Amino acid sequence: MKILSALLLFCSLNSFAQSYTHQISKHRENYKQDFVKDSYAPLKEKDLQNLHFYPADSTYRIMANVEILKNEKVFKMPTYDGTSKEFYRYARISFNLNGNSVSMTLYKNVALSANPTYKDLLFLPFTDETNNKETYGGGRYIDLSSKEIADNKIEVDFNKAYNPYCAYSEGYRCPVPPEENDLRLEIKAGEQLYTGEKKHKK
Repeated sequence: MKILSALLLFCSLNSFAQSYTHQISKHRENYKQDFVKDSYAPLKEKDLQNLHFYPADSTYRIMANVEILKNEKVFKMPTYDGTSKEFYRYARISFNLNGNSVSMTLYKNVALSANPTYKDLLFLPFTDETNNKETYGGGRYIDLSSKEIADNKIEVDFNKAYNPYCAYSEGYRCPVPPEENDLRLEIKAGEQLYTGEKKHKK
């Protein structure tokens, strides 16, 4: 009976792993196609072969505790072109990842918050120990939604971490991840270094 239970558990876990891998694969395919559809984007169809990702790994999909922040002042988050964008700190999240206790900040873009389409958008920029080695040196981003917060928790999936446009081309106003989101560990999940030639925005 124990052998049968273990076998069923193994099959269940294997099925989950395949399903999750498929889910991430579909997410990445949609991500690539967004470049093709957006005339503002720095990449075209022929450039997509130079996009690379870590294999899907469900250990990097975590449930984080959320602490909503109150009365936060608007601040200017620097961008890589020397300008800045206005954000405010929306929440602190905390979780355990591969034995490490991690704390990060979620932000809201002031301009986008005024747009009904993006009013729930949360911005999670971060840097980690893979930068300048396996991933873009300027850090990566994850998009979340305030609607995804339930019972003071939110799912954060680092497999969906993506590069800012500045990883592919000069001339974009990509926010620099604040120091409080500088992770002293390797996040071997999500998008890796772009291997194409860096472009210059026209």
